[in-house]
Amino acid sequence: MLILFDNGTPRGLARFLADHSVEEARARGWEELANGQLIDIAEQAGFESS
Repeated sequence: MLILFDNGTPRGLARFLADHSVEEARARGWEELANGQLIDIAEQAGFESS
């Protein structure tokens, strides 16, 4: 599963998700996007929302 962490997610949390692919919004240049925009762009990039 591909997981996107936004700016408020603690970085150390990714180590508990070893079976998943974790990316940070800031690594994709998405740190300035509002939540609605972030969800839309993330879905277009292959992330699933729940």
